[in-house]
Amino acid sequence: MRRTVVIIFDGIDDELRTARERVRRFEQLSTQRGALALQLDEVGQLLADLEDQLVKEEQDVSKLEAGGFAAFLAGLAGSKEEKLAKERAEAQALRQRLEGQRTRLRWLEADSAAVESGLAEVATAREEFAGLLERKERLLVESGDPRARELTEIGQRLADTHADLREHEEAHQAGLAAIQAVGQVMHSLGGARGASRWDMLSGGGFADMVEHGHLRNASEAAWHAQRALDTFSRELADVGVRASLQLPEVDTRWFADMFFDNIVVDAIKHQRIARTGEAVAEIAQWVNETVAGLATHCAELARQRDLLVTRREEVLAG
Repeated sequence: MRRTVVIIFDGIDDELRTARERVRRFEQLSTQRGALALQLDEVGQLLADLEDQLVKEEQDVSKLEAGGFAAFLAGLAGSKEEKLAKERAEAQALRQRLEGQRTRLRWLEADSAAVESGLAEVATAREEFAGLLERKERLLVESGDPRARELTEIGQRLADTHADLREHEEAHQAGLAAIQAVGQVMHSLGGARGASRWDMLSGGGFADMVEHGHLRNASEAAWHAQRALDTFSRELADVGVRASLQLPEVDTRWFADMFFDNIVVDAIKHQRIARTGEAVAEIAQWVNETVAGLATHCAELARQRDLLVTRREEVLAG
């Protein structure tokens, strides 16, 4: 009789563990849905602001190109061509930022669709779990086995530990991806800073080209890194950590500076690159420290899981 009871409990414990994981998956996806909604709202507002700014910049460019009153005043001051070049640079930078945010929006919309699909798969998870709990309760009452209470507690703790471990491992993997992506941004900014230092010392169009090439690479890498950070933030929310990770913008307007190349402009560019690199480095340090903490917690959860599995086997074998 004891052997039969153990087999019954063993089977339903497996079902409960699976059902509990589905419930936790439902909770996880619900949290991600909320985080995505906030990110979508944020990007929507950014797009609206950038579109308004671009309209104004393009109007300024058109006025100078058409030779209106603003162009007349600029001409009197002897700065029309310089002002026109800078206004065009501002407009081009805004177009690039707009395209980047539109790409980010498409990524977030794709992530949102995947979350909604996942939620549909586990929509009945809570009801299924509640039904299994009722079924096991009846079996325990009918069996009268003295081990029933402890097995129930172990099963619940094991299910929770499995779910916690999975969520922390997912956050850890997302963090590793974010580290790699942010590292690429830092690498490109480092190249730009080196070229900028060279530009200040020797100057020349070639140094400008190298510097701007590194900045374009950094700007492109930053959008991919931001997506990785957005994903990492959502995974952190699943384990109870709230974080809003926003990379600084990589200023690509400096391609117009070749028309006004001098030591003062070069020094300003170098300072901007350095400040951007420092801001990215701060984010990288926080991500690295957080990922290290997640790794430690994963190891602790794995140890707890192994202890519970061992104890469950001991109770069943006893």
